[in-house]
Amino acid sequence: MSAEAPAAGGVPVTELSYTEASRELDGIVEFFERQEVDVDQLVARLERATAIVDELDRRIRQTRAQVEELVPKLEAAAGGGDGDGDDDFDDEAVADDVLDEEAGLDDEDDEDGEDDARTGDQAMF
Repeated sequence: MSAEAPAAGGVPVTELSYTEASRELDGIVEFFERQEVDVDQLVARLERATAIVDELDRRIRQTRAQVEELVPKLEAAAGGGDGDGDDDFDDEAVADDVLDEEAGLDDEDDEDGEDDARTGDQAMF
């Protein structure tokens, strides 16, 4: 199943808002946490969850790139530097903080010191 293919009767993942996709993923996780999983739906839901995770990861990476490009411009416009990226302002840290907040993460969620969205190490279960 591709990231664009809808689940049976569902909306294509690429047409969901970030919030809608996150909520649907939460519902799929709840499905898997049940004591009795409906075997007939297992593969379809796992494929849908994978497509959602891939799409959300793509969006986070795209947004991070945009933030890292725009922050130096904003800083330069505010008179805080020349926009060359050599200032004390850490553009990547700002991007990480913004995206972690959007994803509902905080520093304690990231035990290995790596940003899971950046490395693609999302844990679903």
